[in-house]
Amino acid sequence: MTAAPSGFCQIMSLKPIGISDLLVSPLNLGGNVFGWTADEATSFAILDAYAAAGGNFIDTADSYSAWLPGHSGGESEGIIGRWTAARGNRDDIVIATKVGRHPQFTGLRPQTIRAAAEASLTRLGTDRIDLYYTHYDDETVPVEDIITALDELVREGKVRQIAVSNISPERLRASLEFSDRAGLAKYVAIQPHYNLVSRDTYEGERAALAAEHGLSALPYFALAAGFLTGKYRPGGPAVDSPRAAGAEKLLQDPRAVRVLTQVEEIAGTHGVSPVEVSLAWLAAQPTVLAPIASARTLRQLTPLLAFPDVKLSDEDLAALTAASTP
Repeated sequence: MTAAPSGFCQIMSLKPIGISDLLVSPLNLGGNVFGWTADEATSFAILDAYAAAGGNFIDTADSYSAWLPGHSGGESEGIIGRWTAARGNRDDIVIATKVGRHPQFTGLRPQTIRAAAEASLTRLGTDRIDLYYTHYDDETVPVEDIITALDELVREGKVRQIAVSNISPERLRASLEFSDRAGLAKYVAIQPHYNLVSRDTYEGERAALAAEHGLSALPYFALAAGFLTGKYRPGGPAVDSPRAAGAEKLLQDPRAVRVLTQVEEIAGTHGVSPVEVSLAWLAAQPTVLAPIASARTLRQLTPLLAFPDVKLSDEDLAALTAASTP
């Protein structure tokens, strides 16, 4: 088993997701790289180090990594399932996965949700999914049908809590209100695209609904596809990364460059990395519980583990918010 890298908070404090009984660490480790840019041995090493640091919250989806030639989806779930089996730590880990984008289980019809959940349970080698997201909304299906299908999985013990990712404010409100009216399982979390350079997708109606209904926000692309790590710079050398194109595009955006400059200035003041500052700002935002970030190497994992120890001042937070305001 791999030991945790040095220089991180040895024991991460655990907090509940929404009003649920799921207690999770402040770093939600992204599993999208497992079986993609991190092979199984590397994935095991990253997971070992994360667990050794006190991390217990892993995010994946049934569609990871169907985009690769020769992959069919579920590769990430399979690696996570084999890791928990090998380590005997399933009861210590909170596993979140998603439904709706697997090539064989596309959309959110009730029968699709059930079939996809059964397939995820098999790949994960477990009898329950701790947090089950609808990955992308399916507006061809009434929210009542989606919630009812998810509620059945909860009542059967196959899912502990349900959550939602990409959805319109109108459909989100309708889903939450239906759960309340019908006394069925209700979303306890939302996973939005949210970071210092992408704020408008979540701030506003979705954030207000999360606050109103007690949902925790667990943002994805927390580091803007690597842009906020500081390794992409105007006029700098090309970066060898599968996500380089998206990150490098942000270098053409003056506001994004302004944000990065402010992040690096504050990081220098505190003697920490831009990664830690970017995640600390995100974690300080209303409703945000645990940003999602992934690592394809142990070296990349180190600043992710360290970010909960970074204490930004009110002035730091205000400066970052001002720099990133559209």
